[in-house]
Amino acid sequence: MASGPVTFAFTLTGVLINCRAHHRFRSMTTVRIGVMYDRDWAPEGLPGFAREAEALGVDDLWVVEDLGWNGGVSAAAVALGATERLRVGIGITPAPLRSPALLAMELATLARVFPGRLVAGIGHGVREWMVAVGAAPRSPLALLEETIGSVRALLRGERVELEGREVRLDGVRLVHPPVEPPPVVAGVVRPRSLELSGRVADGTVIAEGHGPREVESARALAGKGGAGPGHTLTVLAFCCVGDDPQQAEETLRPQVEGQAAWLGRPAEQVFTVSGRAGEAADRIRELAAAGADTVVLRVAGAEPLQQLGRVLRALGR
Repeated sequence: MASGPVTFAFTLTGVLINCRAHHRFRSMTTVRIGVMYDRDWAPEGLPGFAREAEALGVDDLWVVEDLGWNGGVSAAAVALGATERLRVGIGITPAPLRSPALLAMELATLARVFPGRLVAGIGHGVREWMVAVGAAPRSPLALLEETIGSVRALLRGERVELEGREVRLDGVRLVHPPVEPPPVVAGVVRPRSLELSGRVADGTVIAEGHGPREVESARALAGKGGAGPGHTLTVLAFCCVGDDPQQAEETLRPQVEGQAAWLGRPAEQVFTVSGRAGEAADRIRELAAAGADTVVLRVAGAEPLQQLGRVLRALGR
């Protein structure tokens, strides 16, 4: 498992807002449980992993798109084709890397072939990576807003005319829009981006390391931007489960320390879903109570599917 940044993780330091009165409390009967296919795992292992995860009863499988690793849309297609009911999330496609028209075409194809089973995540992308490929926008916020708005409109079958700060579309329309447009969610965490997500996206995804108070903050900021009750919140979380909590902590240490350095906080402030299975289940319940609709586990250590199964059983699934 790699440490270091995922595409959209930023710190919420200084933005902790008590919003318990403003979000819909989730129970463990409604929160979705997902698992991430880690970027360091070989692509050819994805079909078998997806089938086994589905057999365990997990709700979601999420794939990632980080520069130099795997393509997010192609990985989603592989996972969808290998399974029958599993919902597959893309977390995330960086907005600078594709025209909104091309991205909408790719998503529409998947949504038509696998209706109701796709969640499309779009984010800023890591600035250094976007510079490395010559795709850094002048205004990341404008690009993300214009991309998400255009993609959602195209997926609804609309003809899009846009002369924006970052995106230009001249009368583009999809020939085969999906009957059921997939939700388009924003992979963001910084305050202005969270407000943007509440204004233009179907939901928000926040990265590993953020705990319940930050989940509350994210929901409050999305609400400030205009998010309605249907706006979903997906939380990624590092996970390691075993009979020896100290060993689980040691297994996660590289990921936790790498994320802590990037987030600019002490390692002990990086939230994880770890320890014995019952303890990990309690951590998921904390995220759900804070407002998470979906918790996606990024499992570290040996036998990730066995670990996933233990967590699901501890949750009564």
